[in-house]
Amino acid sequence: MDLAKPSVGDGSGSPQQDLRARFEAQRAAFLSAPPGRARRADALRGLEQALTRQKDRIIEAIAADFGGRAAEETLALDLFPVLNEIRYARRRLKQWMRPRRAPVGWQFWPGRARIMYQPLGVVGILSTWNYPLFLSFAPLAGALAAGNHVLLKPSEFAPHSAEWMRCLIAGLFPPEYVDVVCGGPEVAAEFSHLPFGRLLFTGSAAVGRRILRAASENLTPVTLELGGKSPALVHAEYPLRKAVRRILAGKLYNAGQTCVAPDYVLLLRERAAAFVEAARQEVASLYPRLAANPDYTRIIHTRHYERLARLVEDARGKGAEVIEINPAGEDCNAGNRVFPPVLLLGVREEMAVMQEEIFGPVLPVVLYRTLEEAVAYLRARPQPLALYYFDENSTRVNELLAATSAGGVTVNDCIMHVGQPSLPFGGIGPSGMGHYHGFDGFETFSKKKGVFLQARWSPLSLLVPPYGRRARWILKFLVGA
Repeated sequence: MDLAKPSVGDGSGSPQQDLRARFEAQRAAFLSAPPGRARRADALRGLEQALTRQKDRIIEAIAADFGGRAAEETLALDLFPVLNEIRYARRRLKQWMRPRRAPVGWQFWPGRARIMYQPLGVVGILSTWNYPLFLSFAPLAGALAAGNHVLLKPSEFAPHSAEWMRCLIAGLFPPEYVDVVCGGPEVAAEFSHLPFGRLLFTGSAAVGRRILRAASENLTPVTLELGGKSPALVHAEYPLRKAVRRILAGKLYNAGQTCVAPDYVLLLRERAAAFVEAARQEVASLYPRLAANPDYTRIIHTRHYERLARLVEDARGKGAEVIEINPAGEDCNAGNRVFPPVLLLGVREEMAVMQEEIFGPVLPVVLYRTLEEAVAYLRARPQPLALYYFDENSTRVNELLAATSAGGVTVNDCIMHVGQPSLPFGGIGPSGMGHYHGFDGFETFSKKKGVFLQARWSPLSLLVPPYGRRARWILKFLVGA
């Protein structure tokens, strides 16, 4: 995706002009009547009801984009978390919108202070393809709860989902309130140059950097939800079979095309052989067949399939042991876009698979001798979007949490923290900036405004020229000098 600013054509009705006109229409509508609590609640309720009614169409659209994805995965990983976000916001909207009292230093008594949350205006959402519904409508829920008007640009790599979203939103909201913009890289480029109140982008770090550069022209604040190499660390005392089952379940959802999927495993050296055997058994239990199995998701497109194949071959060529797990021995190829689960042993840092996010069913295994060595390995690497630690000793868990840095953590499982609307979701450093979900989404799409209410009389009103003995006495009392 090239986000260099495109030239805007002079011809009437060009895509760039159309997008700018949609933005200006939304900004004018917002300025004339910012959404109050009733309209926000109605918008969330209408969105929830429409999603519930159209769940079959959601399943069909996403399956068409992937060339095959289980209905259960779409319902569990796309629809359910969106509905959960909407319901969570609806129940708490009145509380979130209420001005909050803030403490005032005694030096400012009897003045008072409060915090108000106000909408930003028109906000933009640039979503990605791997969970097209969740990654589009979860931030939409927060933006609507905060009282904004919204322009949403879904990924062109999931065209069926994007068209379904466009039709759904067009039937629910006037375009000057919520609008879905479809199109390719040129539309995304122009989108990122609009002067939004905030822009939220989900995708790769490389595109995220371009988004920041484009948004900087308007000083638009940006929330970046990126990815990175999320590790799963298994302590030597944790039951291995249970860890393998939960790691592989998290890894193989959506065939590994998940930004918070475990990207590699840190494992005690002596447990490597047992891990491989347990992985073979668990894959066979989860997916007895791959190609002839509607439960096993296809890779989104051939180009991504070929990228995964290159990662595996690069690792093989540099000395890694490649263990392909294909229980029924089926033909898995770029034509059917079925990529079998692959374990990589003996990986080294110079391998491409250890340098970039995998985003597929390939799982490197990094072996450690001591827990301290494993923690040092984590601390020496860029902060990931997620960290998974398997250990039933609460003291060690707390020590590990304090010693490491990640966007979010699930202990003794994978991915579960993402589904909690009470927890902020977001990266740190190279894995992203900013948060959303639940109240954090409401706050991200709001201006948190501090208000000080001065009393009828304040002793600090004496601190005005001409300064005399009384002012110096007050300052001595305040400063202590």
